[in-house]
Amino acid sequence: MIGGKQTARERDACSQAGAAGSEPTTVQKISSFRDACWRFLRPHTIRGTALGSTALVSRALFENSHLIKWSLLLKAFSGLFALICGNGYIVGINQIYDIGIDKVNKPYLPIAAGDLSVQSAWFLVIFFAVAGLSIVSLNFGPFITSLYTLGLFLGTIYSVPPLRMKRFPVAAFLIIATVRGFLLNFGVYYATRAALGLTFEWSYPVAFITSFVTLFALVIAITKDLPDVEGDRKYQISTFATKLGVRNIAFLGSGLLLVNYIAAIVAAIYMPQAFRSSLMIPAHTILAASLIFQTWLLEQANYTKEAIAGYYRFIWNLFYSEYIIFPFI
Repeated sequence: MIGGKQTARERDACSQAGAAGSEPTTVQKISSFRDACWRFLRPHTIRGTALGSTALVSRALFENSHLIKWSLLLKAFSGLFALICGNGYIVGINQIYDIGIDKVNKPYLPIAAGDLSVQSAWFLVIFFAVAGLSIVSLNFGPFITSLYTLGLFLGTIYSVPPLRMKRFPVAAFLIIATVRGFLLNFGVYYATRAALGLTFEWSYPVAFITSFVTLFALVIAITKDLPDVEGDRKYQISTFATKLGVRNIAFLGSGLLLVNYIAAIVAAIYMPQAFRSSLMIPAHTILAASLIFQTWLLEQANYTKEAIAGYYRFIWNLFYSEYIIFPFI
């Protein structure tokens, strides 16, 4: 201030200070809450659920194209929403009980970052559970409802005391493999055939993707803890990564996935009547080669936190890729 007058620079500074101290607008609050809810859903898991269910439904429709009716479209979307609700419940309840660990391992998650209150998180997980169960029970019959309930139950005992099965490495990866591997693939295919008026029967491609993804989910279960070793040790969470070391688990995960890819190639060679070998062999060869390269990059980076996070993201990209090619094999 000179001679009682405010300079342009001072006016700008006051304006900026006023803006910084002002309350956020309603639009900004809604936008922030929406962003927090999206992060709360763990988008990479939502993509996996959506891709998996879409791939299984597409396969069932390709096999029975003469039975397709537009009236089934609403049922398909309601089923997808129910699956996303189930996914949201499982990852949400885990965040509610992992706040301390997430402040170390995943400080960007909305509860750990202070962007979503615990009360709001509870409201969301209860909504997801009630909405998902209601949709399934009203549209898909008692058997699928029982499978859906089993998935919610397993997700609950994984995170919630006193059981909190995530403390035990074998139990933890078996739960994840069961829910994301067997229950999702079998349940979606069963429900789709039932909606088409067909009884359930395994086809070679569906048996393949169910076994493939179950083993893949096991790999996700053991590698998901690679970036979290620091927080897991601090809070005495026993994982394979804390017990055996990051390098050993990364090699174990890559080795199991290579077994998956080799099995896929062998299946295409020996069962050409069941699989489209012209796609299945080169696709899985490329995916296997890219996995070997990514594992080599991790080794060259000396297992830094950034490299480990990149490796884990790449595992999920391989997971998505399998579902993308599945309807066409």
